[in-house]
Amino acid sequence: MRKEIYITDYNCVTPLGFNVDANWNALVEGKSGVDLHKIIDKQDAFYASMIDSDKLNEEFNRFFDSTQNDIPNFTRLEKMLLLSLQPLVEKHTISEDTAFILSTTKGNISLLKNQSDLPQGVYLSKLAEKIADFFGFKTKPIVVSNACVSGVMAIAVAKNMIRAGKYKDAFVIAGDELSEFVISGFNSFQAIGSGPCKPYDKSRDGINIGEAAAAVYITSCHSDEGRISQNGKFRFKVLGDSAVNDANHISGPSRTGDGLYASIKSAMTEANVSAEQIDFISAHGTATLYNDEMEAIAFNRMDLQHIPLNSMKGYYGHCLGASGLLESIISMESALHSTLLPSKNFEETGVTQPLNIIKENKTADIKYILKTASGFGGCNAAVVLEKC
Repeated sequence: MRKEIYITDYNCVTPLGFNVDANWNALVEGKSGVDLHKIIDKQDAFYASMIDSDKLNEEFNRFFDSTQNDIPNFTRLEKMLLLSLQPLVEKHTISEDTAFILSTTKGNISLLKNQSDLPQGVYLSKLAEKIADFFGFKTKPIVVSNACVSGVMAIAVAKNMIRAGKYKDAFVIAGDELSEFVISGFNSFQAIGSGPCKPYDKSRDGINIGEAAAAVYITSCHSDEGRISQNGKFRFKVLGDSAVNDANHISGPSRTGDGLYASIKSAMTEANVSAEQIDFISAHGTATLYNDEMEAIAFNRMDLQHIPLNSMKGYYGHCLGASGLLESIISMESALHSTLLPSKNFEETGVTQPLNIIKENKTADIKYILKTASGFGGCNAAVVLEKC
């Protein structure tokens, strides 16, 4: 009999708050972390979603006494990751069979600034080891870094490794921060929006970069307590997943949505869930011209055009390697609160295929969630979650 895999706990650190409850309350009120920020000297400010550094340091010092000699120095990103994972580690035991999985695209890329030599901390493996060692993980850290699908893929990696018997449970964390490197890269593609991003909207003109850290606890243990909502305790079963690369272009998405379509189809087949059963889609929705169009085509090819859909990029910006995990967490919160959140800043459809884009807070029973992501290099990923 196939081993069932559950997400039973999660947390996040974002510009909207340093825990899940703070984030959910802000989202229900329609708040966004996107604002004008001066990130690169001698260049105009960009619209981005950025965590207040003073508040981050204050929160970090509240949990970790940085004056102690045994507390190492941490970068800004590392502080975000530690804060996201701390509440989960306090509640769940780390054993010899517990996996530690880090999802990130650029890690401590800011350490390269003004450096003639390559700092050790810039290696993703060293970043993972530093966080894992701090919390006392006993297994070798696993790094998932596949552009913007990394967060969704990290859930899949945990699920498949636990199911294969490699581990009994897993802590998955994800994080990326705003940096001159990332902003400069997207700006060179002329992909950064002139204002707050508008996924799927007719007037969309590019992304807002964001930053966040997120963490989930994944297990096959039935006795583990699920997250508590107003209606009692729930856990989320990871029913199916898939990652497909369409190898279309180094940065441009497939015009036919082949990779995303194949990812969704494979994930839903494994989950044994039909299009009619999906209650909600948490889409990628970057607000670039070609990404949003590609997604609309893929969803229509899967007969999902009538399913309520949103993008969280209008609230958080594009958080790179953290986006898939963060948006999965918010999707689960939506299910727990029986509430569909609108796709912020959407007004008029700007894709050629029909989509059921959520425009206001709505009450709904949500059992089956489809989370998708797409990224550079033609990578696409999908995961199906079931509230149970």
